[in-house]
Amino acid sequence: MPSNSPMIHTVLSSLVALTSLIAYSPGQVTAQNQTITVVSFGGSYSRACEKGYHERFESETGIEINFEDYNGGLAQIRAQVDVGNVYWDVVDLNVAELVRGCDEGLLVPINIDNLSPGADGTPAVDDFVDGTITECGVTTLFFSTVFAYNDERIGDLKPTAIDDFFDLEKFPGRRGMRRVPRVNLEFALMADGVPLDEVYATLDTEEGIARAFRKLDTIKEHIIWWETGAHPPQLLADGEVVMTTAYNGRIFNAQVLEDQPFVIVWDGQVLDSSGFGIVEGTRNPEAALRFLNFATTAESMAGLARYIAYSPTRRSAMPLISTHAETGVVMRPHMPTTPENAVRALHNDWEWWSDNGEEMNERFSTWLAR
Repeated sequence: MPSNSPMIHTVLSSLVALTSLIAYSPGQVTAQNQTITVVSFGGSYSRACEKGYHERFESETGIEINFEDYNGGLAQIRAQVDVGNVYWDVVDLNVAELVRGCDEGLLVPINIDNLSPGADGTPAVDDFVDGTITECGVTTLFFSTVFAYNDERIGDLKPTAIDDFFDLEKFPGRRGMRRVPRVNLEFALMADGVPLDEVYATLDTEEGIARAFRKLDTIKEHIIWWETGAHPPQLLADGEVVMTTAYNGRIFNAQVLEDQPFVIVWDGQVLDSSGFGIVEGTRNPEAALRFLNFATTAESMAGLARYIAYSPTRRSAMPLISTHAETGVVMRPHMPTTPENAVRALHNDWEWWSDNGEEMNERFSTWLAR
């Protein structure tokens, strides 16, 4: 086999990455004048990352971050790894994608013991909330998909529960929803009367899946589909929809930075987590790992939470959260994990989505085309 074979290149890159993971300890690597490509979800979230900890990372390490946006998923990572031309280094993924990407060999295994301890000295493995550490990545924040409305456009009757999102008689008009099955199926079942603790057991049956799609059928002709997190606030501001699903942090930023009269309905919120994985075959394994360690410290998580209302996944980061850096708004009441907001929260079952995500995507595409 020729020495310049893409397969050999990929294997060698993987060995280099794995060696760095075994040998690395925080502060050991010097990577001045390097550039890494970090891929995330854009908009106000990316800005919060930049202000919350990216700028500090670049200043302290000399490593420059090339920040790119995408809409999530593993397809682009898979394509890069398959052809042996990896140009992304670190990617922001939800926990189900971190697990599936690891199973497919798309992400580099992470040694959690090598990550920084908590702000109070607690070892990393004990500082992270249960379920936020995976073999190939660490989640850094909790976010929620909620639904929201524009208080100046809704009228005197206000929606208060997930059922109202599907009630066209009480609240006539268009709805905004992300063009994916994830969360939409859960919302549909909750609105159809399925208790929170039975949602995924219901989805685990053919009749349950059919029931979710039947509920979505009731509003299908009234839906405006969105694909990026920046779109829902714009839909509300322009009056294109009566209410829309959205990421809670995007609505929060529109509230405090743009003075938008938006209201979040927390009932039935789907609580999820996301974090970083290193792409298998990265050309910058040491710098990528150094970034991952920096991004997953309690201080970085708290820094992010000063710019957008996403909760840290480290226990020692919670006491560090104070006020919004630019407006002085107290952040705790706006966090999705605040007890008052989480009363009727559904915790995303990432294992279910890791096992069934591809099939649901196909079924959702077929449903959309009907």
